[in-house]
Amino acid sequence: MSNVGQQLLSGAASGFASTVALQPFDFLKTRVQQTDGTLKSKAVKSPLKITRQVIAENGILELWRGTNATLIRNVPGVAIYMSGLTQIRTFMASSPYFASVQKLRSGSSSPAHSHASVLPSLTSGGNLIAGAVTRVSVGFVLNPFSVLKARYESNMYAYTSLSGALVSIVRGGPRELFRGFLASALRDAPYAGLFVVFYEGIKRETSYLLPPTSSVLSTSVHSISAASAGAIATILTHPFDVIKTKIQVRQEDRYQGLWTTTKTIWTQRGVFGFLDGAALRLSRKVLSSAIGWAVYEGILLFQVRMVHAKEVYGKSAG
Repeated sequence: MSNVGQQLLSGAASGFASTVALQPFDFLKTRVQQTDGTLKSKAVKSPLKITRQVIAENGILELWRGTNATLIRNVPGVAIYMSGLTQIRTFMASSPYFASVQKLRSGSSSPAHSHASVLPSLTSGGNLIAGAVTRVSVGFVLNPFSVLKARYESNMYAYTSLSGALVSIVRGGPRELFRGFLASALRDAPYAGLFVVFYEGIKRETSYLLPPTSSVLSTSVHSISAASAGAIATILTHPFDVIKTKIQVRQEDRYQGLWTTTKTIWTQRGVFGFLDGAALRLSRKVLSSAIGWAVYEGILLFQVRMVHAKEVYGKSAG
């Protein structure tokens, strides 16, 4: 299998694992963010109240509503994003402007190296650019499925099947297919860029304190680094996630467009309106980052070690 094929497979496995495990967080976040109201109206229900209501009315499995739509969005999305990010970083690493001169103190010949990372090293500026460009590009291609995911998780649409929901969105034309993309881009570009910068930085520093001399330690380093980076990037970009969800889910005139939606949220609820679902998104991002990047790097490292083992065996047999 080619390097790109390995990266796509690893990314797909990462997207599948994090999606199935964490769908309730996405489901509840959408339900919280879809509301329209003022502070006085108490239109925004707490995640706990929503959870109780959903379970009482439809059972606990309803919390996984929209899983298929999320899988359609996330499995190819994460696969393309992670493999694309690796390819872009590999290309940028060949440039003296972006190649990182920092190396793990353990050195390439140490036992820790085989468990550290197989991803290219860039400067912070290079990581920022690579993450932002890759995420926004993938987001543009898959935006129709983001709309599908948000609406299927919402209870504001009477969709009976994924295919029927997608057909309904497609009939709306480009305006519906790319609804909320600008808000998504304003969320994803800084999120992805900052995530990669913090992920690589935290991973490097963590590797100094906890040398990844085994697969278990390597997984721990990747999980800790990804969770920490995900938390920081999520907090800084959450307002645009609220705006994006409202644009994609609500049909009222006051939610048509980035500026109009922003003004509506501010008028109705002030700064608190931009924090709806923050705890849910933070929890989801921290856990999905920890799971996703540990799975992604873990599979790539395993594949690299297998190839190396075959080469060593071939030489000894010859």
